[in-house]
Amino acid sequence: MSNQQGAKITVYWLEKSRAQRVIWLLEALNLEYNIQVFKRDKDGRAGPELKKFHPLGRSPTIGITPAGSEKEIIVTESETILDYVCDHFGPQFVPRRYPEGQEGVLGAETESWMRHKFLMGYAEGSFLTPLMVSLITSGIRSAPVPFFLRPITNGIANKVDGSYTNPELKNHLDFLEGYLKSSPSQGEFFCSDSLTPADIMLHFALEGAVKKKACDETKYPTLYKYVRRLQELPSYKAAGASVEKASGEKFVPFSET
Repeated sequence: MSNQQGAKITVYWLEKSRAQRVIWLLEALNLEYNIQVFKRDKDGRAGPELKKFHPLGRSPTIGITPAGSEKEIIVTESETILDYVCDHFGPQFVPRRYPEGQEGVLGAETESWMRHKFLMGYAEGSFLTPLMVSLITSGIRSAPVPFFLRPITNGIANKVDGSYTNPELKNHLDFLEGYLKSSPSQGEFFCSDSLTPADIMLHFALEGAVKKKACDETKYPTLYKYVRRLQELPSYKAAGASVEKASGEKFVPFSET
């Protein structure tokens, strides 16, 4: 049962982007939506078309038109979108903040809510940073440069990865392996005994760590199994099928790209 409220939802979806999180959330909440597909240019960047909806031209971006209104509400950035959608269409999807009778009491917040609040920011902040740097260093290694310059460019990329990227990723993955094990569901989900927006936020970044082979079943068995288990959820698969239908191309999880 959805809480659509008669609203029209459009996802301005850029291929190979974090916009997939938004589709997954909408499927998990059983909401109806449309997808407007945008392709990356030959350099792998978003084209200028997305600036029609937001000056930054970023993805993910969604438009929500309330019932009886002609004005489309534009929301951009993953965390903001997930928060906004859940506020209006799925408050039950977010862990309860306070136990009954302790509303507003300082320090009375539930463990599940505190985990959720932390991970929503952490996924796009501290954890994603070394993964983004890793994408840059990979781009440096694969850049078309004269053969006599390749040892220099590779050396720069190796230096950055060796001194920053790899140690930072290890630090975060070590932390997340333990944090997941100690979750209320003992490793099934990060915040509670069911999927939350924080799981959706964090999962994309963890897929990136699997893609980079920084997170594997040997070093981080709990995290790796978590990534693969969530990829088998009906809502995750439905999101992939929805994108396939809209784009006309086979959906491939970020971990496998």
